[in-house]
Amino acid sequence: MTTIKLAKLPDKTPVKLAVMVTPDLHQSLQDYAQMYAAAYGADVPIPELVPAILAAFLDGDRGC
Repeated sequence: MTTIKLAKLPDKTPVKLAVMVTPDLHQSLQDYAQMYAAAYGADVPIPELVPAILAAFLDGDRGC
């Protein structure tokens, strides 16, 4: 068997997750999507932004 330095790549298969949010949180996500579009010139649907928002939060949370 050949040995290489690169580790096996992690599983990148998406997992569908359905959640319910409050109307206030939904409005905040809509507002954020508009700010994202203004900053980057690209309209991105909320379901595509949420994983990046969650990942950024978790990466920045000192408790994790």
